[in-house]
Amino acid sequence: ERIVACVREHSNLFAVCHVLLYTAFTKRLKSILDSGAIGDLVSVQHLEPVAWWHQAHSFVRGNWRNEAESSFMLLSKSCHDMDWLRHIMGRPCRSVASFGSLRHFRSSERPPGAADRCLDCTVEAQCPYSAKRFYLDQFGRDWIIDYCVSVITDDHTRDGVTQALREGPYGRCVYACDNDVVDNQVVALDFADGATASYTMTAFTPTLHRQTRLFGTRGYIETDTVKIKVFDFLTEHETVVDTGIAEGSATAATGHGGGDYGLMKAFVEAVATGDPRQVWSGPEATLASHRMVFAAERARRENRVVPLAELFPMTYSAPQLTPASLPPSPALSP
Repeated sequence: ERIVACVREHSNLFAVCHVLLYTAFTKRLKSILDSGAIGDLVSVQHLEPVAWWHQAHSFVRGNWRNEAESSFMLLSKSCHDMDWLRHIMGRPCRSVASFGSLRHFRSSERPPGAADRCLDCTVEAQCPYSAKRFYLDQFGRDWIIDYCVSVITDDHTRDGVTQALREGPYGRCVYACDNDVVDNQVVALDFADGATASYTMTAFTPTLHRQTRLFGTRGYIETDTVKIKVFDFLTEHETVVDTGIAEGSATAATGHGGGDYGLMKAFVEAVATGDPRQVWSGPEATLASHRMVFAAERARRENRVVPLAELFPMTYSAPQLTPASLPPSPALSP
């Protein structure tokens, strides 16, 4: 809030890297919703499939495993999804409830005979979270493995990876780490006109795109962030829109479904033109989504429904959620 106050005072151009807003998929989905293709948006069901290996790498062994060293899971990982939901709903959130826990990656789930490090473990071959299998046995398999290996060591050889697993944090048993962030969480959100959204973050999935269902008064949308399937209640016809971008490698052009490039393009254009409406994740929108995240975590910890106005009584307001300069685009052409 102090950052945003400073931005307001000095009229700075300000953006936060909530890259999901800048994908071709999100822009197309928003244009479909704004066209009235499914009527009034009543509710949204959104899944963030973290994936079993990603949870183990980043949130059990890695940099975001411990709240004291980083933050709680909903802020460090799911802030993108909460911001995306705010953007898609297009109206302020009034209250939230949440449940979640560190269900699996804890000492009580440790298999009998498991060692503190995977390289020393006699039951490692039967463990889906084996660091030996992920970093060493699958060494060089694809860009995901290569990226994860680049995080654990600068020596990208088998000997270098072996040494990192022998001595570094990424070789630890997932049941013998100092992690305390949740591995599953659900959030229920109530918006200004009675519309609702539900959000699920879980570690226990394969490598998937985010999955979303949107329920309107005249139609229904199901999407995996690449294809958008729109079902019309009146005609009972389904239209499939392919956004044409599937993330295949971690480059500036394709990272986060093209959102990395889209964010930088929007920011540079905003600088060049002096028009802050190019930026979808500016101070007001980002402050609104951060308030949602902090309120949701308060709700989880206190096991209750938390009205946002309760946490932010002096500053809570209904911010402008979308720029006025949304370019027109054909809603349902394949």
